[in-house]
Amino acid sequence: MKNRLILKSFQSPGDIVMLSAAVRDLHAAHSGRFQTDVRTSADAIWENNPHLTALDERDPEVTSLDMHYPLVHESNQRPYHFVHGYTQYLEKQLGLPIPVTAFRGDIHLTGSEKLSPPRPQDIELPERFWIMVAGGKYDFTAKWWNPASYQAVVDHFRDRIAFVQCGEEGHWHPPLNGVTNLVGKTTLREFIQLMYHAEGVVCPVTLAMHLAAAV
Repeated sequence: MKNRLILKSFQSPGDIVMLSAAVRDLHAAHSGRFQTDVRTSADAIWENNPHLTALDERDPEVTSLDMHYPLVHESNQRPYHFVHGYTQYLEKQLGLPIPVTAFRGDIHLTGSEKLSPPRPQDIELPERFWIMVAGGKYDFTAKWWNPASYQAVVDHFRDRIAFVQCGEEGHWHPPLNGVTNLVGKTTLREFIQLMYHAEGVVCPVTLAMHLAAAV
C-alpha cells in the first residue's frame, strides 16, 4: 500500500511555491511510493498539479505533517537556497533522501492558460509587458525599495517597455505613473498566468520572483 501524506502549510503564497518543489521532488525520488495531498493558504498554486491525490484527514491511514523550513535560521551560514528548505525538513520527517531536481517551484498551467494572458476586470493589457511589483507586505519592510526608484525605471524605459503594476490589495503598493495598474485586481491564479505571459519582472524579495522561476 502507498504511504498517504497530507502536507500542511499556511505561510505566504511565495512559501507555498517552494513547498510545491518539495512535493515534486518527493515523487521524483520515490515514484509510486506516496499519495500526497496538501492543505495550504494558496490553493491556486496547486491547480492541475499531477502529484496530488485527494485524501481525507480523517482516514487513519493518512499521515498529516505540518511543514516548516528551519533552514531559514541558517541563512548566510550554509550554501543552500529557499528551494531546499521544505525539502530538507520533509527528508527528516520521512527518513528518506529527497534530492532537489530543479531550481524552482512546480506550477502547472493548462493549455488554455498558456494561450493568452487573462484580462482581470476586462482591463486591456499591452501586447508585450513586464510585471512590476513596487511594494510589499508590512511584515518585513526592509524588502521594500524606494518607490521613486521604481518610477525611475518606468520613466527610463518609456515607449520601450510596457509595465503592468501588480500587488495584493491591503499591502503597500504606491501607485506609479505610466503603467497599467492591476494592484488588487487579480486573483492569485490570474497573477500566475500574467507571470507566465510577461517578458520579465521587476520586484523585491516576494512571491513574484518565485513565480517567475516556476513558470
